[in-house]
Amino acid sequence: MLGLFGSVNSLGSLNGDPKLVTSNLIGARRLSKPDTSFKPFDFRPAMKLTTVQPARHPNPTTKASALTYLIFDRPDLVKAENFLNDFGLRTVSRTEELVLLRGTGASHFCYVIQKAPKSRFVGLGLQIDTKAELDALARLPGASAVERSQLPGGGYTVRLTDPSGFRVDAIWDQAPASALSHRPPLPFNSVDAAVRINGTQRPPECAPEVIRLGHVVLELVDYQETCAWYTQHFGFIPSDVQVLPDGSPVVAFMRLDLGNRPADHHTLALAQGFVPTYSHSAYEVVDADAIGMGQRVLRDKGWTHAWGIGRHILGSQIFDYWQDPWGDKHEHYCDGDLFTADTPAGVHAVSREAMAQWGPAMPRSFTKPEFTPASIVALVKNLRRSPDLTFAKLRRLAKIFA
Repeated sequence: MLGLFGSVNSLGSLNGDPKLVTSNLIGARRLSKPDTSFKPFDFRPAMKLTTVQPARHPNPTTKASALTYLIFDRPDLVKAENFLNDFGLRTVSRTEELVLLRGTGASHFCYVIQKAPKSRFVGLGLQIDTKAELDALARLPGASAVERSQLPGGGYTVRLTDPSGFRVDAIWDQAPASALSHRPPLPFNSVDAAVRINGTQRPPECAPEVIRLGHVVLELVDYQETCAWYTQHFGFIPSDVQVLPDGSPVVAFMRLDLGNRPADHHTLALAQGFVPTYSHSAYEVVDADAIGMGQRVLRDKGWTHAWGIGRHILGSQIFDYWQDPWGDKHEHYCDGDLFTADTPAGVHAVSREAMAQWGPAMPRSFTKPEFTPASIVALVKNLRRSPDLTFAKLRRLAKIFA
């Protein structure tokens, strides 16, 4: 019969070559050795960036070493906490005005919910490794003085506002936190190695254990200015950039500069939008079974699914996205790429197909903006004001994503 990559004969070998025996031989246990020289073909055409940003800064003010937490305003703390507990975060503390949650990793908290009349994303916290760097940030225009943090773990903070209006807390000298126990990754039997004999796979039927906060994605109007701010003042470096045919950036996946230590493919991703807003945040779990069980638990609890399960191209994560009660997207992921600081950035054409290697196609609802009278007014204002947003670019983005 015909196969995708050649004819397969009755012995199960490819193109009649008996040396390439496949695993459909009845009773076969000794398989051919895997080809370790195989390199996946990169089907994405190489592109060229035609703008100044995103780019590494030669001498940044600081080099952030971790994304520590996200801050959200919510009108209903109980509803917000219920979703996040079902999602796999653990409550650290709760008052009438503030709820803190964490994963199992060595962090006092990674998610802050503040009581407020309207729901919104407020900002993020970034860890700084020296007092000198914190003092340098405090000298930036609009920065607060160095203040002692009142949140668990203590330490000192400087509060800044990025050019798009998001709050950024720089944190130094937090007390060390203890990690919590979590189940180990499930052992997999593969065609080349059997590691589980006379045993079964039974992942626990409960909310998946979130290990840590992985990244946040923000949409921006003033793309060049905001991107330059993060590279100049926190040392972010681009891993991959998706661009339009004219070479202007649509999404920049930015990682921390940890030198020779491997860093996540992206800790911060910046996307061109028509208003500054939160896109999604991502939380690492131990393996793909945790993602699958998370989907089952969240469906059974009645929460709204956004997209997944699949595997991204840029970053390579296995992913699944869910919406909280206010429609904000939260991602479970595992098996993401890691890079050291010397790896150069890639530039790629943007498309819906470039968002995942496999899994369901990204639904239009995932990127379709919610238009309100206020957002329409902001759109018109930003089209007139921002050099990064033009009607032609907006039209092309709408054609791709909305």
